[in-house]
Amino acid sequence: MALTDASLTSLRVFREAAERGTLSAAAAALGYTQSAASRQIAVLERAAGAKLLERRHDGVRPTEAGMLVLRRAAVVLDQIDATDRDLAGRPAEHAVVRLGWFPIAGAAVVPRVLTALRRTHPEITVVGREAGTPALVRGLRAGTLDLALLAAAPPFRPPDAETPALQLRVLSERGLCVAVPATDPLAAGDAIDVADLRGRAWIAGSARDAEMGVWPGLDERPSIAHHARDWLTKLHLVAAGCGITTASALLAPIAPPGVRILPVRGGPREQRRLLLARLPGPVPAPAAHVAATLAAALIPPGLMT
Repeated sequence: MALTDASLTSLRVFREAAERGTLSAAAAALGYTQSAASRQIAVLERAAGAKLLERRHDGVRPTEAGMLVLRRAAVVLDQIDATDRDLAGRPAEHAVVRLGWFPIAGAAVVPRVLTALRRTHPEITVVGREAGTPALVRGLRAGTLDLALLAAAPPFRPPDAETPALQLRVLSERGLCVAVPATDPLAAGDAIDVADLRGRAWIAGSARDAEMGVWPGLDERPSIAHHARDWLTKLHLVAAGCGITTASALLAPIAPPGVRILPVRGGPREQRRLLLARLPGPVPAPAAHVAATLAAALIPPGLMT
């Protein structure tokens, strides 16, 4: 067999597995059983004459040969999908840009960007997906995303070690904030002294990621009142007076009533970046318009380039 004998089904399963990180997730996304997805991968690997996926305890990851096939497969599948759209009668001038984002960006940034695009570029349709950073990076590598909004914390390492390196643009850099009830004495000023965070009850992330939601520089063992993964749940717990939590400055304009999101004074500054990531190479005009609209929504006018 040769790779030219590979079916589109096998390529789609491979791309989904590479993006989602597990065969079970790929199978569920495509409506297959896991055994059927495994058979498609096995057929593709026989056709390629090489292992394309490394099986690990936490899922699967493309091998070096797999990354090569992935890059080519993304082009083929995109062309087939574009042909399907043309045959369905979609206007030639219509463009689709696939954008991924992490949850906070989806709430605080994406809606106003989509509103602006409908006004300035109505011919562009943005197809969006919310996910964590690893899944978004896999989506870029797999060719199922054109652009991705990523969150980054110090020391600001690249989001993955694959080559070629992703192109990263810093859209904003802000200090991490703390969300407190509006009735709390901490909410009285325009900032919170880091010393005043001691002895407080915290609303942390999930039990696995308990530190998420607790001030990183806290010099005591934190008292965790609640665990919650969803940022909106955390903020509503803050509004109910159940504790305080860290929060992105991006959330300040859309925080629920009864919550103030304030910067912290003193101690090491906890910076957070919002990045726009893409694969290197020429940027199609529709994706460039989306990227420019994202930048305009986040970069102060005096800093725009």
